[in-house]
Amino acid sequence: MWWPSPCSPSRSSCCTATRPAAPTAEAPGVSETGLARKPGTPHGQRYRLGVMGGTFDPIHHGHLVAASEVASKFYLDEVVFVPTGRPWQKKARRVSSAEDRYLMTTIATASNPRFTVSRVDIERGGDTYTVDTLKDLRAERGDDVDLFFITGADALAQILTWRGADQLFDLAHFVGVTRPGVELESPAVAHLPPDKITLLEVPALAISSTACRARALAGEPIWYLVPDGIVQYIQKRGLYQLGDDAPHPA
Repeated sequence: MWWPSPCSPSRSSCCTATRPAAPTAEAPGVSETGLARKPGTPHGQRYRLGVMGGTFDPIHHGHLVAASEVASKFYLDEVVFVPTGRPWQKKARRVSSAEDRYLMTTIATASNPRFTVSRVDIERGGDTYTVDTLKDLRAERGDDVDLFFITGADALAQILTWRGADQLFDLAHFVGVTRPGVELESPAVAHLPPDKITLLEVPALAISSTACRARALAGEPIWYLVPDGIVQYIQKRGLYQLGDDAPHPA
C-alpha cells in the first residue's frame, strides 16, 4: 500500500479540499437498505462507505490515520480495508501471504468500531484491480450505498491508466490524501471529473510499509510505527526477514 509521497512543495489550488456539508437529517437509526448506522450518523441518508484498498505489508499508523481522517471529513458510516489478493504492480518483490496481510489488517483495525476488513480481493483470485474491488463491493452492498475510495493523492495522477478507468468514477468518489503543505501538481489531475475527486490533507505521518519492512529486516524497532499487535504478529511469524524482498523466481 501507499502512504502519500511528497509532491512539489509549491502551492497549487488543485490541492485545496473543503469539508463536505454535514448531512442534515435528525436522528441515528437504520438506513433504508437495512445496514446498521454507526452512532451519530443521521437517519435517512444514504450509507457512506469508505474503501481503503492496499497491500498492507504491513499495515501501519499512516493507513489508520488517513482512514480515520477521511471518515471524519466525509461523515462515513464505515471504512472497509481491502487487502489485495495479488498486487499486480508489486511482482518485483516477494509479498507476504494474503492470509498474513489479512490477519495483520484485522488486528490493526479491531479497536475501531467503524473499521472493517473485507476478503473480497483475496477470494477473487488473480491480479487485483481497483475496478474489480469496487464492482464486487457494489454488488455485495447494493446500489443504495455511496462508495468513497481512499488512496494517495499522487496515485490520482495515474488513475486514467488504471484498468477500467472509464468505469471508476461511476463506481465511487475518489479521495486522495496528502501531507499538510504538500501540493499535487499534475496536468492529469485537471482532466479528472472535479465532482468525483477530493484532495484532502491529513496529519503528517512519514511512515511507509517499505520503511517498516526495511527496519524489521535490519533488526530495528518498528514500535509506534505500526500498532502493537502488528509488531507482535511480525515477530511471531518471522516476517520481513532476509529474502522476503527478493524477486519471485521466473
